[in-house]
Amino acid sequence: MPTPSRPARITAAAVTAAACLGASALPAAATPSDDAVISRGVTIPTFYSPPSALPQANGALVRTEPLPLALSLPGVDGPLPGTATRLMYKSTDSNGLPVAVTGAYIEPSAAWEGAGARPLVAVAPGTMGQGDQCAASLGLENPLRFNGQTISVGYEDLAVYRLLAKGIAVVVTDYAGLGATDRLHTYVNRVDEAHAVLDAVRAARSVSGASITSASRVALFGYSQGGGATAAAAELQATYAPDVTLAGTYSGAPPANLTEVTQAIDGSDLAGALGWSVNGFLQTDPSLKPIADAHLNAAGRAALGDLSTMCVGDALFAYNSARSTAWTTDGRSISDVIASEPALRAFLAEQRIGTLRPSGPVRLATGTSDNLVPHAQARQLAVDWCRKGADVTYKPVILPDLGRSLINHFTPLLTDQGEAISWLTDRLNGEPATSNCATLPLRP
Repeated sequence: MPTPSRPARITAAAVTAAACLGASALPAAATPSDDAVISRGVTIPTFYSPPSALPQANGALVRTEPLPLALSLPGVDGPLPGTATRLMYKSTDSNGLPVAVTGAYIEPSAAWEGAGARPLVAVAPGTMGQGDQCAASLGLENPLRFNGQTISVGYEDLAVYRLLAKGIAVVVTDYAGLGATDRLHTYVNRVDEAHAVLDAVRAARSVSGASITSASRVALFGYSQGGGATAAAAELQATYAPDVTLAGTYSGAPPANLTEVTQAIDGSDLAGALGWSVNGFLQTDPSLKPIADAHLNAAGRAALGDLSTMCVGDALFAYNSARSTAWTTDGRSISDVIASEPALRAFLAEQRIGTLRPSGPVRLATGTSDNLVPHAQARQLAVDWCRKGADVTYKPVILPDLGRSLINHFTPLLTDQGEAISWLTDRLNGEPATSNCATLPLRP
């Protein structure tokens, strides 16, 4: 039998560690300090509390510290799959104000065997929730957290470890307000998310001991909320971060049209995401609060407050199949309220992804049975980009209806992940992409 390659051995080691990891193997919770933040019984390290003043430059590091990976094994050239650093860096939000964003940089132990310097992939996590304890960087340290008050799963760790096994450096963003304890996470705000992703690349370049250089190719990886974040980052790169040249972007199941996504998630398995969206809208634009106050009843206000501290697991148990008609004063759905309020319609229109041409080649994948982040609106994004002359590889992930909206949405993340990472690896290796816009009928 041939000897497995070193990347394959690293992947196998990570899988073995995951299989052997029990609750007793998880890192112990830190002893709370006087200024520690506690969210649903989870102590958020004081690292995540931003200082009163931030650096001037976008992407500038505020602070760093070692981050212990839960899934880590000793190796000849260092820990497998790599050495992680917790980050806080400065970004700019959609209102033009400075914001502290947290995340993590992981230096892989595996060698990069492709062309050029070791490359970097910025991973934009999918929906984690809105509580600070849900942050993806905390998920690298505690991939499964269940304490009776909150349930969080670091499901993005799989993609991170697969990239590291190829010798690709990874930086993960927590987004604005998720992890960093000074504000609420502005869920699905395209500008905030895009800036956080692009500034994570800048921050990674400044990490002490990182092997990436200014010559390192850069790519973006994201699915669901992360797919919207990477899609928006590819659109805004030219104006916001011209110093971050993109070799390729993977955008899986992007919520490009929030009007349609809002309708789809209402009453679904992940109905809690509707509350996260509304909370994020109000965090971004406080002038919308009087409209929300006029339409939300006591149950709606309580749901938004409850969800603001929840992770995905919590929301699946507490708000599965919830309908927003129970949250409004007149029994209308949130979608109907949005349709009746010009200011809300205008706000969602500003969040639309697909009005700008993305930089670099983009691979957009969407499950044909996805009815949570609807397939049709994601496919329309590919059409919109093709019409603008973008280099788009559109991939419909053809699957049968698997019965539950969350399963229909989540399954393509797993079934398409290998191809998505291979496509990105080719771009990082300098191979040109082949657009299939010519074969994509410009219709639903």
